[in-house]
Amino acid sequence: MKRGRVVILLAGRHSGKKAIVVKQIDEGKKNRKFGHALVAGIERSPKKVTKRMSQKKLDRKTKVKPFVKYVNYTHLLATRFTVKEDFDFKNIVTDEALENPVARKEACKALKAKLEDRFRNPEGAGERQTMADFIFKRLRF
Repeated sequence: MKRGRVVILLAGRHSGKKAIVVKQIDEGKKNRKFGHALVAGIERSPKKVTKRMSQKKLDRKTKVKPFVKYVNYTHLLATRFTVKEDFDFKNIVTDEALENPVARKEACKALKAKLEDRFRNPEGAGERQTMADFIFKRLRF
């Protein structure tokens, strides 16, 4: 799986959630001897908003709860969507940030801000916006 692919997690606490592949490790490493990927995803997606809602209610409904973790390739289901530069998290989510708990929390905060900003400022109709709508929409099954 290449960087930027939108995937659905199949196992674990975040099963059924959508994520984006930030970094792929095909050969495995010393502590994880299997092919895996570093993913950044959305644990709690934003709710539906309307024009009549107040700004306070709109801010509350557009909150996003992100997660960052390493996932085995066997627990990932690739979708047809890929993301480009508008969902580029390689500067925010790094290997060093995941090793330290404080840095991990800071990376999640930065990721949350970037995702909420992208959700609140949609583009016009097009392929990139369709992909963004898919990521932010809750998976129904």
